Amino acid sequence: MTDFSGQPDWNKGGGLLPAIVQDADNLRVLMLGYMNAEALQATRSSGKVTFYSRSKQRLWTKGESSGHFLDLVDVQLDCDADTLLVLARPNGPTCHLQRPSCFPQAPGGFLQELDALIAGRQRELPEGSYTTRLFEGGVRRVAQKVGEEGVETALAAVAQDDDDLLGESADLLYHLLVLLRTRGLSLADAVRVLEQRHAEKG
Repeated sequence: MTDFSGQPDWNKGGGLLPAIVQDADNLRVLMLGYMNAEALQATRSSGKVTFYSRSKQRLWTKGESSGHFLDLVDVQLDCDADTLLVLARPNGPTCHLQRPSCFPQAPGGFLQELDALIAGRQRELPEGSYTTRLFEGGVRRVAQKVGEEGVETALAAVAQDDDDLLGESADLLYHLLVLLRTRGLSLADAVRVLEQRHAEKG
């Protein structure tokens, strides 16, 4: 877990700082809460994301009534020391409306959700799942499928209609996500490489 290079500036918010929670696997923003020093300490010691409720005037652990806890992965402090970024793994929907996030899904956000779903299949290996069969086949089998889907996508681009191209592209994206997971990588890792290349080119 990240150690703060400085101390949170609790005075800026009257003892409370906003805490932005992101899914550690796909980086989707899940919710915004508030923490005081006691809530931050409880979060770090328990491993369950805990906030200070402004309406209840007490500490509350996300999921204490629903069971949909947020398991802490990391917590970071921004450059002004007045906002916390919490990386966590949700156990069920984060929003009280039974949605994964309290915020609408951003464009391209479904790819992140699919990546997280694939990661869950890898951990649980449910019987009868096609994704499970792929993981059990090993990295060579998954790599072969990516190659096959890549060729089919290229052929669809030059010889078939738009629906065929979109269908093959979807198959390629899915199998590529599975391949990344077989190597212990994720969609977010690939996106970071793209971001780094973009930054280097200015």
